Amino acid sequence: MRRISETEALQMLKSKDFLDIGQVADSIRAKLHPERIVTFIIDRNINYTNICINRCRFCAFYRDESSPDAYVLDKKEIFKKISETINAGGTQILLQGGINPSLDLNYYCDLLSSIKERFRINIHGFSPPEIDYLSQRHNLSIKEVLIILKRAGLDSIPGGGAEILSDRVRKLISPRKINSAKWLNIMEEAHKIGMKTTATMMFGTIEDYEDIVEHLRVIRELQDKTNGFTAFIPWSFQPGNTQLKMIDKKISLKLATALDYLKILSISRIYLDNIKNIQASWVTQGVKLAQVALRFGANDFGSTMIEENVVRATGIDYRVSIDEIIQAIKSANFKAAQRDTYYNILKIL
Repeated sequence: MRRISETEALQMLKSKDFLDIGQVADSIRAKLHPERIVTFIIDRNINYTNICINRCRFCAFYRDESSPDAYVLDKKEIFKKISETINAGGTQILLQGGINPSLDLNYYCDLLSSIKERFRINIHGFSPPEIDYLSQRHNLSIKEVLIILKRAGLDSIPGGGAEILSDRVRKLISPRKINSAKWLNIMEEAHKIGMKTTATMMFGTIEDYEDIVEHLRVIRELQDKTNGFTAFIPWSFQPGNTQLKMIDKKISLKLATALDYLKILSISRIYLDNIKNIQASWVTQGVKLAQVALRFGANDFGSTMIEENVVRATGIDYRVSIDEIIQAIKSANFKAAQRDTYYNILKIL
């Protein structure tokens, strides 16, 4: 299939033929993954701190330093969580927190090296805003920070902090967070030193279709350049307990429906012809809709997420067991397989 243009992607977003778009995405998924295998990873989100100076308006998780429920997890608690993950068959931890001004590069390196000394597990951690913060705090280049973290034990980087890579939108929903160019540059530098990353997109806030297309465009262009993204994960904004709906009375949120989610996921599969893996988001959509997403372009069911706190802070609290994920995949007429961070299949289930 030929590569589609931004104009064609925009036309698809505006189209009401969402089932036709889904069929195209499903056919592409079938060509890329003819063995009908749907993968998932056993891991745990460990949010080492909820203190964050960015105070994004779409986030219900962050706390100020003075907040009574602000925290920084100690090593003993983090090690306990990792042990539980490994005992459950886990191969990865997602280590992610806020921009905490009390934590410096020494803290991050000590934590990483301490984990690697004790456990054999992939550390998928520290999204671009965290990397940028450390760069500025220590007057180091992005590349220098990434190399230091990699040597200490960081294996790969999640796509957090992307939201919509349109600065028009970012100025309204996350004015203190890094801009689109910085996010992309950090990912490019990570790819250059051999670190794989994922790419994400959060939609359903105040963006227009043009902003979604812009996001997909810059992700595809960077992937053409580096081939460093292992997967793309689109997910919809969850407004509960956030400030975003109050940013301006003249601005109305464009909350995404289930159909919006399936359409945008399908278009992501069609447009991002250089990213092999598209992940369904049961965390925000629930298992049933994630199951449907497998016929709208998705080939991965994401993570078991033994623990998840960021989306949960909005009031959305979907929970699934490993057995439930396997059953959901199989009942959709696919083969279930456990994978690692890099989409290597560990075992067919």
